[in-house]
Amino acid sequence: MKKWEPVALMVLVMALGVWLVVGTERRLDYGELRPGAVTHEYRLGTARGLLEVLAPPDDPPTFRFLRRDGSASEVLGDAELIELVGQVERDRIVALGEVSLLFRVLNITTWGGLIWVAIGLGGQLAFFGRMAIQWIVSERERSSVVPPMFWYLSFVGGVCLFTYFVWRKDIVGVLGQTTGVVIYGRNIRLLYKERRRRRRRAEAGAASSIGPPASGG
Repeated sequence: MKKWEPVALMVLVMALGVWLVVGTERRLDYGELRPGAVTHEYRLGTARGLLEVLAPPDDPPTFRFLRRDGSASEVLGDAELIELVGQVERDRIVALGEVSLLFRVLNITTWGGLIWVAIGLGGQLAFFGRMAIQWIVSERERSSVVPPMFWYLSFVGGVCLFTYFVWRKDIVGVLGQTTGVVIYGRNIRLLYKERRRRRRRAEAGAASSIGPPASGG
């Protein structure tokens, strides 16, 4: 790899991250949610969108249908929702709405958001793991050492967090991970190249130690 190629790759990944954040939409614009509400995808006949559920602890739950064009239905009560979807479906929807505290803590509005949060947490765990391993190895060697696993965990953590920040539309997080992912990948490539060189030297040393075959007398 030429010296300018990592820089070019870094710029390319940075441009990709900016485009993913600025130039795309994570979801259709359904308008603003009521504070504390969660949403679930719905389909009624040919209509599709989100069903907003607001289930306060001490008050009856209320509902709104959020359409893909950004408009919303009037606030519906229990009886009106049951008339539309039936008692069984209403009970299932309300049960899902009761997890709103978890959704608020994680700053998500749908169950699908849990997958993205898990990816982000996985990235953070990878970053913690790399530092823990580097610290343990350095203490053991009584010197500052960067083991190969540090770069592998760094790359995995960087990719996970890059993906998570793209989903969050967080341009600061995306740009923060862009350069790191390229640098981590480059160090992994250098590790592989160094291993190949060592293997070739070992094979050449073994061949030279055997020497040429003895000639007949």
